[in-house]
Amino acid sequence: MATDYDAPRKNDDDLKESSLEELKARRGDANSPAVDEDEAEAAEGFELPGADLSNEELSVRVLPAQSDEFTCMQCFLVHHISQLASTEGGQMICEECAS
Repeated sequence: MATDYDAPRKNDDDLKESSLEELKARRGDANSPAVDEDEAEAAEGFELPGADLSNEELSVRVLPAQSDEFTCMQCFLVHHISQLASTEGGQMICEECAS
């Protein structure tokens, strides 16, 4: 005898609960009222550890331009002199901006 492995299997417990009234009762229990929570209110109460940086100061050591560096007059980034593409009218232009 061939066995259909794709067919759903039912045991004795499933046969007892398969009545229409029983299924309707189970469906009503599963749809209990859900709690609606406002995401904005939930986010206000959530704090990351160490997230309060209001009294902190950012200290960064700024170095002046070195003798082997230049500031591109188009993108205003500081580049190494090896990336100098052209000097048009006294303005230094990097290779990225020149292409």
